[in-house]
Amino acid sequence: MSDAPEYPPEDQPVGRIIAMPADTNPEGDIFGGWLLAQMDLAGATPAFELACGRCATVALDGMVFHQPVSVGDEVSIYAHVIGSGRTSIRVQVEAWKRARGQPQAASVRVTQGVFTYVAIDENRKPRALPGKA
Repeated sequence: MSDAPEYPPEDQPVGRIIAMPADTNPEGDIFGGWLLAQMDLAGATPAFELACGRCATVALDGMVFHQPVSVGDEVSIYAHVIGSGRTSIRVQVEAWKRARGQPQAASVRVTQGVFTYVAIDENRKPRALPGKA
């Protein structure tokens, strides 16, 4: 592992959330499932835009939590499309945290994962992406 500092992506985050006390596990850290849900919601944004409509999450490639999230941390989530098939879209999603109320605080990567979404029709059946029919 490198000692070089990491920096969040230069793009604007898809979402920014403040971790609240109601989102903690019994040990007082933010529950991993809460963070996963926020990442899934954020990852769906570029998938929805590419699909020009509804998508369903079908997979998540290995996710590792590098740092815990604490109550009050500002969590920024970045997402961008890394590939697509006829009906599917793969989105790289990263979550970064920063201590709230400290404008000069460094952002730290919390986790990342690749989410796969499938474009679906009104009957919740897979449909081709625009231009991939």
